[in-house]
Amino acid sequence: MIMNGKEIELDEDGFLLNPEDWDEGVVEYFAKQENVSELTDKHWEVIHYLRDYFKQFGIAPMVRKLCKGSGMTLKEIYELFPTGPAKGACKLAGLPKPTGCI
Repeated sequence: MIMNGKEIELDEDGFLLNPEDWDEGVVEYFAKQENVSELTDKHWEVIHYLRDYFKQFGIAPMVRKLCKGSGMTLKEIYELFPTGPAKGACKLAGLPKPTGCI
């Protein structure tokens, strides 16, 4: 994928291969793919939580940890990211595909 004149590599499931390629343009591109029509402050809270957690631990948080850390219920996460916390939220946050994600 070419974005802003820069080639960005994706894996076979459309996740970034290099998390350092992430920027707001990538978020908007992925949001359209994941049926997220409008990025709200709540979306950004989840995205930034996921990025911060990944920077600190090198992996995506477990769903329970994401809910607790973001202060949102799993239902709220699914309302924000219809394809779910792993496929949708992690993809928008520019994280690699979480292990165990089908």
